[in-house]
Amino acid sequence: MREILPALVTGFLFGLGLCLSGMTSPAVVLGFLDIAGDWNPALIFVMAGGVTVTFLGYRLLVPKSRPIWGTGFSLPAANAIDAPLLAGAAIFGVGWGLAGYCPGPAVVSLASGRLEVFVFVAAMLAGMILVRAMRGRGRTTIAGPVSEGNR
Repeated sequence: MREILPALVTGFLFGLGLCLSGMTSPAVVLGFLDIAGDWNPALIFVMAGGVTVTFLGYRLLVPKSRPIWGTGFSLPAANAIDAPLLAGAAIFGVGWGLAGYCPGPAVVSLASGRLEVFVFVAAMLAGMILVRAMRGRGRTTIAGPVSEGNR
């Protein structure tokens, strides 16, 4: 419970922030991507807020030996810009541009009950399962959790 409660509160706050900022609406995201039309810059401010919070979190919390309510930090071990990373970023960007959803807002938008959200989340989960299956066959590497020795 000591690890689950902070994750639950953090997820709730993240979802609430997405709702309040309008990021659960594909129209807002697609409006940001439509630089030649009716451009909506709202996403820039949401991204700036997220980058600021992440920056402060890494500077203030990660230097500690362990999280306040957890047993250890779970940070990515890989830092190389390789083909799987670039392919994943491209697929993410195309999917985001076509659907107007990224994973966080899509999960939050499930509460709307709209069919297109369920189709998007189902496709997203299928893609995640496919990537895990491909990684299991040794086509790409899986980065393990960061320990104190290799941070």
